Amino acid sequence: MKPTINDIARIAGVSKKTVSRVINDSPLLTEETRDKVKAVISEVGYVPNPQARALALGRNFLIGLVHDNPNAQMILNMQQGILEGLRDTEFAMVVQPVNRSSPTLVEDIRGFIVRHRLYGIVILPPISENDAVARMCVDAGCRYVRMGSAVLDQSEHMVASNDRDAVRDATQFLIEQGHRDIAIVTGPHGFRSAAERLAGFEDALAAANIGLPRSFRAQGEYTFDSGLVATEKLLDLSPRPTAIFASNDEMAAAVLYAARLRGIRVPEDLSIVGFDDTPIASRVWPPLTTVRWPIVAMGRSAAHKLIAGAVDGIDLGNEPSEFLSTLIRRGSVAPPKQ
Repeated sequence: MKPTINDIARIAGVSKKTVSRVINDSPLLTEETRDKVKAVISEVGYVPNPQARALALGRNFLIGLVHDNPNAQMILNMQQGILEGLRDTEFAMVVQPVNRSSPTLVEDIRGFIVRHRLYGIVILPPISENDAVARMCVDAGCRYVRMGSAVLDQSEHMVASNDRDAVRDATQFLIEQGHRDIAIVTGPHGFRSAAERLAGFEDALAAANIGLPRSFRAQGEYTFDSGLVATEKLLDLSPRPTAIFASNDEMAAAVLYAARLRGIRVPEDLSIVGFDDTPIASRVWPPLTTVRWPIVAMGRSAAHKLIAGAVDGIDLGNEPSEFLSTLIRRGSVAPPKQ
């Protein structure tokens, strides 16, 4: 028969309540007692009942992921990272899409937390940029980590990337290749990532004394179709850009597709740079030069931040809060034709 908590208490010579405190990492124990009980648990192969632990803690062993983002690949990558962070633990993940425009957004997320009795929650942009959501998590007694393209919170509540710096470097690479007529397909309004990437693009142009005509900026929505519409506007210009930076890879793939439809060669006639380094970037032809966004690593760290203290071997102090995006050079960039 499988050993029970009563067996552990009998063998260790302690009460059932003491064993429960050890399992739930209660501070109301001496290290000697804690070590003795853990040794017995290890020796007999006792596995705590997660439902019983959840009842004792008032929380399920569930990590929530909240999002309202049109970039499906980004969400999948984040899920992968979180699941890697939860591997070999009692924790599982539950995903909840929300509507960032809803007047009941904060209460909707509160309901999600209460309904599932979440242990913690990872909040993706642009929801993560809403300070009211973070305050609600504190009020609800739910741990939270926000993901963003810039630092939004204290380190224990944050995983952030350096989008502005990364896009500045990518644009500088185009300038070093000799491009001066460089256009951008931006991300959607209301996304901090879109604003940070546009700012990095503008920083690089300003440093090189290159102007950005308003016609060289077309808005996308982080989707292929929106990238296609934006690219058509840019390619209709005369003179047209010799290079286009797209604010994510899905829109960069749309730039490549639109160019091919018009017989514009890439990279001979048009250079393209994306952002994300999703699988599509290396599978199109020519493969896309892009900024590698470390989403999986960010998701893994976010999960660790939430469960630190509840799982042996995971230390909050070892988890980074800022992650560097890097330029990956492939075949979609070349010097402009003279």
